[in-house]
Amino acid sequence: MARQPHELLHLLTRAERLAARRVQAVLDAFDCSVDAWRVLDLLSADEGRNMTSLADDAALPAPTLTKLMDQLVDQNWVFRRVDPADRRRVLVQLTPRGLARRRQLSRAVKAEGVPGLDGGEETQLVSLLGRLSEALADDRAEVTPGAAARGVGRPR
Repeated sequence: MARQPHELLHLLTRAERLAARRVQAVLDAFDCSVDAWRVLDLLSADEGRNMTSLADDAALPAPTLTKLMDQLVDQNWVFRRVDPADRRRVLVQLTPRGLARRRQLSRAVKAEGVPGLDGGEETQLVSLLGRLSEALADDRAEVTPGAAARGVGRPR
């Protein structure tokens, strides 16, 4: 029997929240939040990212990301610079200290692993979730909110 979409959403939400708690327990030893670690990780492969794409990939509202970025700048983990291609935009980039911190945090998180999964299963799960994320991102433009989107708990 096929699972219902709401069941999939429930399972993904539960898994994300439980995983975030486990990761936060690891990051507590480094006085770092899951959001800060996520942002540092997203910045590790780039020559600089604009705040809009970073907010999207980190799943953070722009004001929350701005506040977090201020903290990371204060800690000398990231720096801001003007985008040479568009002087109205700001790019964010890791400092050498931020890169070292990201490596340290990522090693600690990776050492925690995913309980109940072996290496092959974890690789498969990452692949499937990546495909799901891409499919949902591609599908986002085609989705139009209907009456259900205006249901209980939604602002008018």
